[in-house]
Amino acid sequence: MLFKSSLYRKLSLPVALAGGFTFLLSSALVLAEAKKEKEPWEQAQETEVWEPVPPVVSAQPNQPPSDAVVLFDGKNLNAWSNLEGKAAGWKVENGAVTVVPKTGDIRTKESFCDIQLHLEWRSPAKIAGKEGQGLGNSGVFLQERYEIQVLDSYENPTYPNGQATSVYKQVIPLVNATRAPGEWQTYDIIYKAPVFDNSEKLVSPAYVTVLHNGVLVQNHTEIEGPTEWIGKHPYKAHDCAPLRLQDHGDLVSFRNIWVRKL
Repeated sequence: MLFKSSLYRKLSLPVALAGGFTFLLSSALVLAEAKKEKEPWEQAQETEVWEPVPPVVSAQPNQPPSDAVVLFDGKNLNAWSNLEGKAAGWKVENGAVTVVPKTGDIRTKESFCDIQLHLEWRSPAKIAGKEGQGLGNSGVFLQERYEIQVLDSYENPTYPNGQATSVYKQVIPLVNATRAPGEWQTYDIIYKAPVFDNSEKLVSPAYVTVLHNGVLVQNHTEIEGPTEWIGKHPYKAHDCAPLRLQDHGDLVSFRNIWVRKL
């Protein structure tokens, strides 16, 4: 019995060692495989994000994007009213709408917060004896409070924080890209509305980016508060609000107005 037991131990030891070696070898192979550098396509897959899939928007030349809200297409002012909620009194003719002095500002019937806004405008021919703020003056009011100035700023000196594309009385544009009076101009505006908390405290101010005739003139500019002719005014909590175009007494025309809600 002792002989058999000793013999078994003598025979089992190599087998056990062999089994252990096989295990160690297998483990080493697994670790080596794990440490093996991944192929480039495998590494690339690790940073691929497949959801959410962006919705498709059609953007045809010289047409509003398919998801835009068309505010003026040259036919009527059905999307607008005066400040009393009655029919807008500006003149629609030849695909454009022109300020009728003393009829007052007009505003959209719909309210907006964050938007991409496109519009085109044209100042009238220069008028003898008029200059500065008296030439082609109007304005685009975001949420009825924050004005992007419209003005004939072509060879027409005025205070720079009141020239075309200024955040009126707050921020001077980077450059003056104004075309000659009588020529159509484009504004493309990206607007981020201010944010207020439940106690009506300002959490984040408004920001605006403006391209004038395709030229960047306001680059993610912080709006300091409501724009006013006189003085600085702090933010007051508000919700989404209409867009507003100003009657400043000049025969400024507009066309191709649309927005995309962001």
